Amino acid sequence: MNLPNNPMMLLSVVNTQLRNRYPSLEELAAAYMVDAKEIEEKLAEINYTYDIDLNKFV
Repeated sequence: MNLPNNPMMLLSVVNTQLRNRYPSLEELAAAYMVDAKEIEEKLAEINYTYDIDLNKFV
């Protein structure tokens, strides 16, 4: 499965995967073979940042 390019869809998929499957953004990124920084940059476009303590984008 590829990650969505649309930032809102990406937010939904990433936060769901972080909640249900991956204990960190780095592990999620590795599983999808993408750079965690790319995910962070894409979601920054819609003013979301990764909260490491909550393990989700807020």
